[in-house]
Amino acid sequence: MSETATESTAQELAAEVGRLREEVAAALRLARHAADRGEIENLFNRYMYLHNAFQDERIIPLWVKEGTEGIRARYTNAGQYTTWESVTRYHRGRPSPEGKLILHATTTPVIEVAADGETAKGVWIMAGTESGLTDPEVAAAFPDMYSPREVQGKKVWAHWVWCKYAIDFLRQDGEWKFWKFRCYELARAPFEENWVSFGEKNQAAFDLDLMYFGDDGKPVFMPPADEPVPSQNHPYSPSTVQKLEPEPPAPYDHFTDTFK
Repeated sequence: MSETATESTAQELAAEVGRLREEVAAALRLARHAADRGEIENLFNRYMYLHNAFQDERIIPLWVKEGTEGIRARYTNAGQYTTWESVTRYHRGRPSPEGKLILHATTTPVIEVAADGETAKGVWIMAGTESGLTDPEVAAAFPDMYSPREVQGKKVWAHWVWCKYAIDFLRQDGEWKFWKFRCYELARAPFEENWVSFGEKNQAAFDLDLMYFGDDGKPVFMPPADEPVPSQNHPYSPSTVQKLEPEPPAPYDHFTDTFK
């Protein structure tokens, strides 16, 4: 074989090795991206399983560690929480009253992992049911919430509920964690009433900071927020037009704060 042919073969082999290296690197990036997406979806689903079973204390380790800059949570128009202590307070001491049911099922995820692999964004839609029992004297203050019949001498609240979620995730110590969390309650209605008429009567309720009903059936409200919300949630109303909120995330390279 001539020297020229040998040089040509070496160049071809070098080019082929270079091409294969690029393909392997691209395949590894794609595999890492797919694994990240699966880990993020599992993280949020694990949150919902725990929340449905009133095991919120076990949700706290799913959040970024204490001292992480930029942590944030928001559930209503009443305000948002911006410290690790105030964010995780939502999950502390949550009761599991007899007769109470929460069943939130999430669907329609759009998840984007940043090209740098350090953050990710996701949106979900949730459809669920919530129900429980309340002493009649407590229920008298919230008459629209309850069903006409009593069970075990108590008033029944049994609601359909629909929400949307927009969440930013941060990779910490090799694991994905909740970093910025926003819940948009879209609509709810008692089992015996449609969401259109209930929404017309109860628009102001979406701005309240009700957290849950306690063991005695009494309402427990959110702790005071750290700061006002920078923008309002717009729940369903028969008098308004639906908006695209949150905007589903698009592919991105580095973190920008889009779920404000």
